[in-house]
Amino acid sequence: MSGAPEPVTEDQVQDDLMRLEAYRNQLQAIVQQHDLLTASRAEHQRARESLDGIDGADAASEYLVPLGGELFVRGTVAKGTPVLLGIGSGVVVELDRAKAAETVSERTGKIEQALRDLEGQAAALDERIQLLSRRLDSLSRGAAGSPNVGRA
Repeated sequence: MSGAPEPVTEDQVQDDLMRLEAYRNQLQAIVQQHDLLTASRAEHQRARESLDGIDGADAASEYLVPLGGELFVRGTVAKGTPVLLGIGSGVVVELDRAKAAETVSERTGKIEQALRDLEGQAAALDERIQLLSRRLDSLSRGAAGSPNVGRA
């Protein structure tokens, strides 16, 4: 029992390099999911602000209604007109404005929670990447690191 660290084999280094690449790919996927959720949150916030704006405007207000592809039509919205809300898979339901605003707020809250969860996952993954990178760096310079760094 000499207390000296066990020599690291080439297979162990290759395993660590593959694990590092997998961690980086996972982190990239998380960043992409984060970007999509951030855009969805902004869209939901705009929808909620639009509902609030319609409710606060006078009855004669004219709006630009988006049709897609940068195409709009002018229109008015009568007080108390229900809102059509997509609930997934192409299904749309008709709700009063208050219920629609509540639903959009709930969705925004869920999106924000998902963003926090992703940020936590990204931080944990980044920590693993940093530990494994330091281990590989020290091995490349001839120093022995902990053989279990970065292993799940």
